[in-house]
Amino acid sequence: MVVQDFLNALNAEDFELARQQLHDDMHFKGVMGERDGADNYIADMQKMKFKYDIKKVFTDNEEVSVWYDINMGGKTIFCASWYKLEDEKIKSFEVIFDPRPVL
Repeated sequence: MVVQDFLNALNAEDFELARQQLHDDMHFKGVMGERDGADNYIADMQKMKFKYDIKKVFTDNEEVSVWYDINMGGKTIFCASWYKLEDEKIKSFEVIFDPRPVL
């Protein structure tokens, strides 16, 4: 599955493989900001090197929701995400979490 391949690639720091799972013009929306474009998003991920521990995956046609813990370099935060797929690639996704532990 595209989303799990994407998260596994990020965990392995295989940013080229992670990038292949994204539409060029993908959109990311998170608690701390937004990013447009796959290259911009991957550039940020190369700096942050988050690690994802998937707890549960829900699928509904071209939409996927994932519950996971993200290790943000010293802090582990429980998050929920909503991925929208198009042509078997991630077109957009949103991540929500309580940001207080990282502020």
